[in-house]
Amino acid sequence: MEQEIFTLKWTGAELQLIDQTLLPCNIAYVEMGSYEAVFDAIRHMKVRGAPAIGIAAAYGMVLAAKAAPAQDPSSFQAALEQAACRLVESRPTAVNLRWAVERMLDKAKTSQALAIPAIIQALEQEAIRIHDEDRRINRAIGAHLLSLLKNGAGVLTHCNAGALATSEYGTALSVFYTALEKGIRLKAYADETRPRLQGARLTAFELLHNGVDVTLICDNMAAVVMAQGKIDAVIVGCDRIAANGDTANKIGTFSVSILAKHFGIPLYIAAPTPTIDMACPTGADIPIEERAAEEITMVEQVRIAPAGIKTFNPAFDVTPAAHITAIVTEKGIVVPPFGENLKKLFQ
Repeated sequence: MEQEIFTLKWTGAELQLIDQTLLPCNIAYVEMGSYEAVFDAIRHMKVRGAPAIGIAAAYGMVLAAKAAPAQDPSSFQAALEQAACRLVESRPTAVNLRWAVERMLDKAKTSQALAIPAIIQALEQEAIRIHDEDRRINRAIGAHLLSLLKNGAGVLTHCNAGALATSEYGTALSVFYTALEKGIRLKAYADETRPRLQGARLTAFELLHNGVDVTLICDNMAAVVMAQGKIDAVIVGCDRIAANGDTANKIGTFSVSILAKHFGIPLYIAAPTPTIDMACPTGADIPIEERAAEEITMVEQVRIAPAGIKTFNPAFDVTPAAHITAIVTEKGIVVPPFGENLKKLFQ
């Protein structure tokens, strides 16, 4: 019997996560009973992908509430706020993380009249609601994306915005699973996505596991497959979208967008509405996380670069709105001018 694979699962007492740092060679799950354990899992990318870390953080807030002082309401609230600050620090670029944590804090504040056990129950129900909403969002995004493609289309994707990055189905990869359900053939091309190789380790793994026609390429091969006519569309996820449509996604997405623009290939951003930050004016205002040098200089703890070499390792880059054909959300397909049309999603 084939092993069940899931991104995250709430048991009522703890959060279970697949350890994505071990994929594709080992499928192992970690169990977390504290918000500090959730912080560690997010920070060290055992769980990654904007929607998934938002869901994980929501459950982290539940774990914080269960561990908070239960006798004094003010101490209880202070403990929640401390946990919220800690969780938000784990990764700064993905807006879903802050959105989920603030939503949980709001739920605690609107439940203040209740006894603390009832507040904890309300928080748990809110985290489960966030989890369930993400499932529905992903399926809707997949349907909207599929409407933009023809049978047999070749689609290039970068990094991992699939089931492993969300509750299930994913955002950018949801189109492949929706196509499978409808008997539509799509060909996936997955960039390896240096330096952590999420395309090779995660996207290739989950698409192959689920029966999708997928071809793995190195990052520097994207221009060649486009020039050969193999790519009909580029579909990527995102970690934050500014109000003007500028989009932060995994480092290398900007380069892919330049190539797509050169070859006249549409670039679609798959985005749950919580990823859209209308309080962030442009891409220049998106904080970009920088990560450890070892991600560049080492592979599986084996050195591949000279000791002492200087490195620059931003985890994300910003694709200008001018390079984006459409932003595809659960509410529909948003086309330029993004500054005007993104606002309409929230009216």
